[in-house]
Amino acid sequence: MTIPEDRQVIAVDPAQALRDFEPKHKFFVGVDSDGCAFDTMGIKQRECFCPWLIACFGLQPVAQAARECKDFADLFSKTRGGNRHKTTRRILSELLPNHPMTRARNFTVPQYRYYFAWVDDPDSLLSNDGLQKAINEASDPEAKKELTHALAWSEKVNEAISQIVKDLPPFPYVRQSLEKIQQSADVIVISGTPDEALRREWQEHDIAKYAQVIAGQEMGKKAQHIEYATKGRYEKNHVLMIGDAPGDMKAAKANDALFYPINPGDEVESWKRFGDEAFDKFITGQYAGEYEEKVIAEFDAYLPELPPWER
Repeated sequence: MTIPEDRQVIAVDPAQALRDFEPKHKFFVGVDSDGCAFDTMGIKQRECFCPWLIACFGLQPVAQAARECKDFADLFSKTRGGNRHKTTRRILSELLPNHPMTRARNFTVPQYRYYFAWVDDPDSLLSNDGLQKAINEASDPEAKKELTHALAWSEKVNEAISQIVKDLPPFPYVRQSLEKIQQSADVIVISGTPDEALRREWQEHDIAKYAQVIAGQEMGKKAQHIEYATKGRYEKNHVLMIGDAPGDMKAAKANDALFYPINPGDEVESWKRFGDEAFDKFITGQYAGEYEEKVIAEFDAYLPELPPWER
């Protein structure tokens, strides 16, 4: 049967705004949001993610250890800023089982093999929509149960964020930097945060006007954001990503772009240096090479590989 044209449903690509992006300048700057432009990482992880991680995954007997693992995995290690499902998998399968408190109390950390398999699958879209898709496609009742459990946790986190994370302004010097950038470069927000929260935060503080596109989780991974918006549109060393996590740097390097780090715990000074020095070096062709290597080496020293209890 042929469906009349006026009743046909046309699939909309969430990333179409990136694919259709038209540069206005010769330079491009991508800006991460959580922990980079906004001081939201700590409150989101400690007040929204962690309480529900403990509650939903049954970690009450080792709650303090879980909090320490969460802090390390999401704030103070090389997995900082990673996808929520990847770091949850790391906490449950690696960090928490090896924590001294867990061992001392003979606590067995619950394992979720179907959920972990979904996280490890490179083809998985690691979002609530991706989880729902996996649930719909799961034929094994146990797999469906685990994935539904993970989705319930993720939705509770989003609800907590919408209720708790409010009125947090951008870091000092972010607004001034964006004002400076937009005069010479195109600006796009590149984030793993769900679109709704992302847009709300940028609009709430009147800085959405500095970005030509606000790209969140639903538009794909950060590396894809950069690829869709910049491929074939800019000359070499004319694309720069600003971020606070190794994943941001990885996304930049996957697209042969430059990277400027916002150092965790030293964000204000990092943004001041960007506005005073780094951006000018970028648009005058002096950023690539020695200068970028210096700031990346400094950034790397802020994020250790091993947690405190193993060092």
